[in-house]
Amino acid sequence: MLTQVADGVLIHQSELLRNNTVVVQGRAGMLVVDPGITGSEMACLASDLRELGLPVVAGFSTHPDWDHVLWHAGLGAAPRYGTARCAASMRDLRSNADWKARVAEGLPPEIAEETPLDLFGLITGLPAETTRIPWDGPKVRILEHPAHAEGHAALLIEERRVLVAGDMLSDILVPFPDLDAPDPLGDYLAGLRLLEGVADDVDVLIPGHGSVGGADQIRARIALDRAYVHALRDGHATEDPRIGPSATFGTDWLPGVDEWQRQQLAERKKRDGTPG
Repeated sequence: MLTQVADGVLIHQSELLRNNTVVVQGRAGMLVVDPGITGSEMACLASDLRELGLPVVAGFSTHPDWDHVLWHAGLGAAPRYGTARCAASMRDLRSNADWKARVAEGLPPEIAEETPLDLFGLITGLPAETTRIPWDGPKVRILEHPAHAEGHAALLIEERRVLVAGDMLSDILVPFPDLDAPDPLGDYLAGLRLLEGVADDVDVLIPGHGSVGGADQIRARIALDRAYVHALRDGHATEDPRIGPSATFGTDWLPGVDEWQRQQLAERKKRDGTPG
């Protein structure tokens, strides 16, 4: 079911991981950001869009994680954009003969058989200097930064004062830095600074997972993510509510992810002294 969160901006939330698909209404059609994550959910999204009477004219993937590069035939054959790095990551993956098996191994078992992969990762990379999505609708600024994943981008729908944050600023998930990067925590902090730089231009925050936030929550979520990354960097314990006793999501696996991230960073520092 589509829910309007701003003028001409709607979301469709998945059940398992609470992914937020974002739909932006343009003059002649719609921009769909990060559709997913099961076939039935994407078919429902396509049906809802048909009822609005406008075709899908463009798609965008905020980053190359599996749950952000899915697509469904019911959404049509519109160009699906991403950053150049995001598209390159998908090309590299799909160049392997066993890419579907590799992707399937990383899917949550609850939905592994329900997630269609035929259109997975078919992303058109935008030139590195591109700052806006090329479509006939509200201006959508691309804010590429190195946090979380290679080629990650947030989107600022300027006329609607909406920030689509990708996999950051969630109220249910702690930060997941890209631990394969040379400086994952420095990259994450740089991404947070970039988002903080547009905070005054935002009234509605849409994270990749979790609840939509208002203008009063943007800086609070940035501060919460920054505190968590600082705790990882400094090796300190965290009182982050997303993995504490009051957490209501992912209680059976998020604390384990937190511990795994800490172990990986500690081993990295011990091994070669590289930044956390």
